[in-house]
Amino acid sequence: MKPVLLLLGAGLCAIAAPCAGQSEQDFEAAFSAAESGEYEGTTSIVVMQNGEIIAERYFDDGAHEALRNTRSVTKTVTALLAGIAVSDGNLKPASTIGSLFPDHAFQNPDPRKLQTTLEDLLTMSSRLECDDSNMFSRGNEERMYLVEDWVGFYLDLPVRGFPAWVDKPEDSPYGRAFSYCTAGVVTAGAMIEKSTGQRLEDFAQERLFSPLGIEQFNWQFTPLQQAMAGGGLELTSRSLARLGNLFLDVGQVGGTQIVSQQWVRDALRPHVEVPDSRGLEYGYLLWLQPFEVAGRSVTARMMSGNGGNKVIIQPETHSVTVITTRNFGQRDAHEKSERLYEKLLLPLLNPSGTALQENGPQRQK
Repeated sequence: MKPVLLLLGAGLCAIAAPCAGQSEQDFEAAFSAAESGEYEGTTSIVVMQNGEIIAERYFDDGAHEALRNTRSVTKTVTALLAGIAVSDGNLKPASTIGSLFPDHAFQNPDPRKLQTTLEDLLTMSSRLECDDSNMFSRGNEERMYLVEDWVGFYLDLPVRGFPAWVDKPEDSPYGRAFSYCTAGVVTAGAMIEKSTGQRLEDFAQERLFSPLGIEQFNWQFTPLQQAMAGGGLELTSRSLARLGNLFLDVGQVGGTQIVSQQWVRDALRPHVEVPDSRGLEYGYLLWLQPFEVAGRSVTARMMSGNGGNKVIIQPETHSVTVITTRNFGQRDAHEKSERLYEKLLLPLLNPSGTALQENGPQRQK
């Protein structure tokens, strides 16, 4: 699957404006629906198209200056930082935990463990036994929070077993088996620090936030005072939109290449199939999810966090939609935000009859 590009034509979406035939009143209807009822708990919506905010609304007292804790949306920020380190030549997708943590006294030693790569961690497909959706998993993130050394927690996990009723990586699409693992992303953050010689928060400010004009942010830290790469980073809704837009602009900001085009293309494409009835796949700490609009299916790339917090990157329309919420811990929180996007917002950005071309995401001219 390749990213796709919207071809503009007469009467289709105009640059920095809602699609032809749509008005601010159409967005008003969506915003009104988000304030109560089915979508209650939504705190902000920001819609960016072609690099410009075309609609935004805040449903709490914070407005555009409020820092939003979007939980695991942080993971995709870590993927961008890994991409910058790779683009600099300091790190490789094939870099292993064995090579970057040579002094660690690994428990449950196994040669396969030492060969766990950065790409394994970014695609949630490591061979280590770590599954946040399984309360019995040794690597479940709730167990990690009970110890001081979160990176050591991951490095000491045993190799995952595959009983007969579970698909092995070699029998799965893309040759990988998905298992959502926050501890692995924490370790990816440590790999970035090891390879760059900088603390993660300093590297992020210098190489990602500053070029994007992001000045307000707040990191969470582990008990050992390492920036929490797996969740809890607070950013404004507008800043989240800028981060999403970096993928659409193939890693460029103001003519400067922040992260390589190849990394962005690799991040956006599927690397592992997610065992889910909705047809989910996974890139580099990005969810690939199909949505229905005007009788056809389009695939979004999503930064996603607890509570239904979303940064939805839609290459087909060169748009980014940010939805933040306070619905933490609710069973249907993700589905609620996804319905809001699919039913009320996506139709305003992707009208029927749009011509598509598989040409990779890039700014429309």
